Amino acid sequence: MTHHCCEAMNGRVNVRCDQHDDPFACPDALIEFSAKFQEYGLIIHDGGTSSITIDFCPWCGRRLPESQRDRWFDELERRGVDPWEDEVPAVFQDDRWLAELPQD
Repeated sequence: MTHHCCEAMNGRVNVRCDQHDDPFACPDALIEFSAKFQEYGLIIHDGGTSSITIDFCPWCGRRLPESQRDRWFDELERRGVDPWEDEVPAVFQDDRWLAELPQD
């Protein structure tokens, strides 16, 4: 389980609803966290799965981690995987791929 910047963010990212399995369908779910991209977003409740990426925590004001989206695509390309055409390896479905990279 990912630990976020503050208890308020932990509670909002990990909100569980007994009426909605999908956070995008739950009006109480406000924040989406993408582990594979290390991105936080404000959920747009319009019937889809859109969110607006945020750089700072709305509760404590801390800067959130830098997005790893570009790095994710670069690493897949380096491995010869086209995420639009090929099956993406399971390790790239969450943040495990980051732990496998050499540390700078």
